[in-house]
Amino acid sequence: MAVPPPDVNFTFSEAQLDELKAYGEIHHHDEGTVLVREGDRDVDCLVTLSGHTDIIAETHEGQKRLGWMEAGQFAGDITVLTGQASLVEVRMGQGGEVLHIPHDNFRRILVENSALSDVFVRTFTARRQFGHESGFGAVVVIGSSYDRDVFAVRNLLSVHGVPHIWLDPDSEQLAEQVMRARGLGSGDLPAVVHGSALVLKQPTLTDISEAFGLDLLPDGACADLIVVGAGPGGLASSVYAASEGLSVLTLDIRGPGGQAGTSSKIENYLGFPMGVSGQELADRASIQAQKFGARIAAPVKVVSLERDDDKYRLSLEDGRKLSSRAVVIATGAQYRKLPLPKLQEFEGRGIYYGATAMESQLCRQQEVAVVGAGNSAGQGAVFLARSAKAVHLLYRREDIRETMSEYLVRRLEETENIFLHPASEISALHGDDRLTAIDMKTADGTQRLDTPFVFLFIGAAPFTEWLPRDMSCSESGFVKTGSDLENIDLVKAGWPLERMPTRFETSWPRIYAVGDARIGSVKRVASAVGEGSVVVSDVHAALSELHSDSLP
Repeated sequence: MAVPPPDVNFTFSEAQLDELKAYGEIHHHDEGTVLVREGDRDVDCLVTLSGHTDIIAETHEGQKRLGWMEAGQFAGDITVLTGQASLVEVRMGQGGEVLHIPHDNFRRILVENSALSDVFVRTFTARRQFGHESGFGAVVVIGSSYDRDVFAVRNLLSVHGVPHIWLDPDSEQLAEQVMRARGLGSGDLPAVVHGSALVLKQPTLTDISEAFGLDLLPDGACADLIVVGAGPGGLASSVYAASEGLSVLTLDIRGPGGQAGTSSKIENYLGFPMGVSGQELADRASIQAQKFGARIAAPVKVVSLERDDDKYRLSLEDGRKLSSRAVVIATGAQYRKLPLPKLQEFEGRGIYYGATAMESQLCRQQEVAVVGAGNSAGQGAVFLARSAKAVHLLYRREDIRETMSEYLVRRLEETENIFLHPASEISALHGDDRLTAIDMKTADGTQRLDTPFVFLFIGAAPFTEWLPRDMSCSESGFVKTGSDLENIDLVKAGWPLERMPTRFETSWPRIYAVGDARIGSVKRVASAVGEGSVVVSDVHAALSELHSDSLP
């Protein structure tokens, strides 16, 4: 088993323990007492004062002791903060005293005591990273690499930081052993197994979300601000709004990260000289937002937005209704799809829209095609080249420098197994139940390229179909805000205020748009983060305006 890094286990000083004791209660437990069971939610933060506590996982190989907490150390991971289902069991390995800090009091620590907060957040982040890297096996996904549902399940678990291993019955004998042990047949796949009790057969994403507590929003939940979209812009709004005392609900159709979460490595983001993956950036931001009290729910799909007196009502696909006094639209954009026969059939079976470690695992020593001329395409090509036999980058322009950062162009040119194909495009897809080859069209004719993997990074289509018709958008669906709104837009929407919309405000008061979904925005992570943080001052001003108008 992998050896955990030092920052996974932190030992509090006596002075720090005295501070912590003000937030909880001390209990004596005998050896063997189970303090937390797998699947428990809203668990206490447990600080060992004497004796030691064992961290146990029920894996496909049986029970494993992942570690233990001695006097002055605390058990738990990010689920202590989020209230999600615990992935492990905490048991007394040696009888002694344990400080129990309830969930609500633990949140108080994060807000009131910056020194202790730093310890918990840093340790949680390290434990999450170690869980991903070690793949300790408490959660197992079983299914074929060419099953799009398997890909969707793994993607959901990954963006929510749930450590898991994947077993392919087509190539791994261990998969068959686990299936026999759990009474699973081929018709039950994909399947998700957790511990000794949880077996999900052909689960929907909602089934998985409910099982692991990824979406804990009750019907009728209300907040000062609802942020729709948990990409960089939405997470920035969530962090700043929650840190300034607003109650915040953050919703996403997928999970924290957005389109940026599919970037394998962002090297020109301020403060990360070694670069940072889009998903790591999102993981850190989501922890930061929840530290200040924001609630993040995913996967949830917003289907409508309506006025409700001085509030707004959002309807979710599953029928739940949420309300808020202000809304930030941060739904971002998705890569456009090629108008090719069989494209939809091959999605998740050879056609992908992101290049992360999960996709890289699929295409080891394979021929890979990447389509696009922007930074995302360049980052994806460089990342995939580490494991792929060859990466072919197709783009319609003659000179890729017109749309891609110079440092990435140099990286592409210096990588021996990356081949650039200017003025080219895919003209056909080939395969039966999965992609096996493509036709590449160039000025010199059409060439067959035997590749089972194509990654598309082209164009940008906004996620704005759910917005009301009288909210002004461009013909392409990007939301109009501030100075881009014309008088006819405000008349159409029935703008009720004497003042004009602020810089990120839409044609509906207190509804804002930031990041890639907004017309005229710069399609960069840093820009989305900037807009998402700056808009919070406008939200505060509008809520104060609303409050003053309601006073007698």
